[in-house]
Amino acid sequence: MNQEQIWSKRYQDAGDDFLFGTQPNRFLAHRQELLKNGRSALSVADGEGRNSVWLAEQGLAVTAIEISPVAVEKARRLAAGRQANVTFLLADMLAPDWPPAEMHGAFDWVFGIFIQFVGPELRRRQFEVMQQLTAPGGRILLQGYTPKQLKYATGGPSAVENLYSAELLRSAFADWAIEELIEYEDEISEGSGHQGRSALIGMIARKPQ
Repeated sequence: MNQEQIWSKRYQDAGDDFLFGTQPNRFLAHRQELLKNGRSALSVADGEGRNSVWLAEQGLAVTAIEISPVAVEKARRLAAGRQANVTFLLADMLAPDWPPAEMHGAFDWVFGIFIQFVGPELRRRQFEVMQQLTAPGGRILLQGYTPKQLKYATGGPSAVENLYSAELLRSAFADWAIEELIEYEDEISEGSGHQGRSALIGMIARKPQ
């Protein structure tokens, strides 16, 4: 199965439930005050909408991209139920012709929450796309798992090469200002997909003007 089929099956198998819940990621939510540093936001690999809908509720103009039509349909329902205005795009962020030129540099914030579904080669492409989308002076916020997560097995990929270290992120964003980079452990409860003690990493990086 390709990525779209894999994720659509996971979201479909959850039925009416939301695989990762309906509340925003905690690392993201705890940085609510920082969101005042911008007006437009993009959530990549947004899933069922828990983060994009919350971002819209904070007053941002939010676009969400997601590869799974099943997830997008559930995200639309979540947004409608909470009266949140989100522009949902069904697209593959890793496609050769994406992002379209008009989206380059269009967003003050670009969010990637647990997007570790690719290995090193495609991750470089993934980060390049996110960097292209970010406006000069804008920011990227990433939340992911570190290799120690393999011991906990409470969510995330099973391939160590997909996971983040502080060194990896510093290298990938070497030309950006790293405003926060933290490795930590936490008990998380995000639907049935993320449950229990987890080895996490969070980063906020600002693009040069």
